[in-house]
Amino acid sequence: MTEQRPQETETSPERAAELRRLAQEKKDERQVWIFLAYFLFGIHIIAFVMIYAVKHGN
Repeated sequence: MTEQRPQETETSPERAAELRRLAQEKKDERQVWIFLAYFLFGIHIIAFVMIYAVKHGN
């Protein structure tokens, strides 16, 4: 009744490659979100500095 398929009990090279690809994709996506966060934060800092310069300039 409880049959185990040989492909499920041991990791095949294709499955290992797929797991590596998924792990790399997750890492890359996290790096993109971090880059986007820093970029948006930087744009806001520049905007605040420009607003300050315009309001306090003569």
